[in-house]
Amino acid sequence: MSEAGGNAGAAHNQASSAVRLTAIRIRLNGSAVADDVPPRLSLADFLRERRNLTGTHLGCEHGVCGACTVLVDGEPARSCLMLACACDEREVETIEGFAGDPVIDALRRTFHQHHALQCGYCTPAMLITARDLILRQRAGSAREIRDGLAGNICRCTGYTNIVTAIAEAARELRRGAANAQ
Repeated sequence: MSEAGGNAGAAHNQASSAVRLTAIRIRLNGSAVADDVPPRLSLADFLRERRNLTGTHLGCEHGVCGACTVLVDGEPARSCLMLACACDEREVETIEGFAGDPVIDALRRTFHQHHALQCGYCTPAMLITARDLILRQRAGSAREIRDGLAGNICRCTGYTNIVTAIAEAARELRRGAANAQ
């Protein structure tokens, strides 16, 4: 190969390995955030590495365990499967964004009362999923709660105390709503 051909190949390799960044704007936990991200950066890695929101955990990185669950436009989503650039102009909420949320406050209290966590690794995503179940009125029975939690794996507790805690939080919130009327 001639020297000119060798240099051209090296220049081509450098150009093709350069990563183009994508500008994104996200409403993150109620605040406007703008950043330039690689197009293949997962939302989970963006949250953890770029925003230091470490309550979003990575377990399987295949969307199976649910440890990375966040809300995107109000719906639970697996942040390990979603690209950060796909969240441009969207609203993302992590467990850190729920300070003062009455449903999360009730869940935290009942999780504590019923010892519904052990290592705590699954807890942030479990709380987000449980909040969604309660708000969609899908926490009326143990079976309904277990079905709703099917995408969140906990290897420590066996789920019994988690289900009990969610059911109690749902009852408390329903009683509070009924008393307010």
